[in-house]
Amino acid sequence: MTPAPAPVAPHPVVPAGPLPRNPGMPLDLDWVAAVRVDRSAAERRAATLTTRRSVKADAQAGWLLKAITLIDLTTLAGDDTPARVRRLCAKAKAPVRPDLLAALGMQGVPLTTGAVCVYHALVPAAVAALEGSGVPVAAVSTGFPAGLTPVETRIAEIRASVAAGAEEIDVVIHRAQALAGDWPALYDELRAFREACGPAHLKVILGTGELGTLRTVARAALVAMMAGADFVKTSTGKEPVNATLPVSLTMARAVRAYAERTGHAVGFKPAGGIRTAKDALAWMILMREELGRRWLEPDLFRFGASGLLGDIERQLEHHVTGRYAALHRQPLA
Repeated sequence: MTPAPAPVAPHPVVPAGPLPRNPGMPLDLDWVAAVRVDRSAAERRAATLTTRRSVKADAQAGWLLKAITLIDLTTLAGDDTPARVRRLCAKAKAPVRPDLLAALGMQGVPLTTGAVCVYHALVPAAVAALEGSGVPVAAVSTGFPAGLTPVETRIAEIRASVAAGAEEIDVVIHRAQALAGDWPALYDELRAFREACGPAHLKVILGTGELGTLRTVARAALVAMMAGADFVKTSTGKEPVNATLPVSLTMARAVRAYAERTGHAVGFKPAGGIRTAKDALAWMILMREELGRRWLEPDLFRFGASGLLGDIERQLEHHVTGRYAALHRQPLA
């Protein structure tokens, strides 16, 4: 007989309306030192997410439409141009073909992605292209993707992106601080980044594929939240291993622990390697089961992705027509 899965702790109680930002808290090294993660248990739990739950037919179409609103539509290539960013922004404002929306009963319903994410140099082009749409611009910053430039340079980069109109700043941590357990140094840097962000939201990228253990991932996520992170994010998308379900489960439970102790809800963003509608559903199920329905809204959950939207639109066309179209039928994201 297969043993029943371990019960999941109650979801944090979070109001439905706009949320106050996470103000952070003093660094609590005793709490950080007490963090433990059972890798085997985390992997078993993650494996059940896609076997114990399934979403089909009309419900799946509804979940995929919701997934679109959670995407940080991203381009972080070395050959990015203002023209490419303008095209990406046009897709962010109208992510699904009008004929498909009409067939799904969504004609006239506003639907956009959660944000557009670009390098600092392309923030002005994105801001201009998205003016009046309500879609925010996120800028990757602080020496992305390695985070090894001098701290003064990283802080100046944050301020420049905010001045250019970015409403969200995705920063990368100095991974060596986490690997060495130098939590005061990591905390101090992130507090400085939070101050430099001003009104822009701070999304902290841990680079989980380079942190070695789930315990280090959980500790780094906790320190980032103590420092005032509005979101914790798995990866830059440039590491050999990016978002995985066991890592995401570990970070989601750190988010839950922080919310339970402080009363402040922090968002979560998996990024890197999430390319298919099936992937999106798996991460949405994770958030729904571990943190609750409130963490399926753009202010608390995002996907960092470039190719995901095209596959979701392809799946929606299959739902409408019963046939899989070639990917080139979808306007390129």
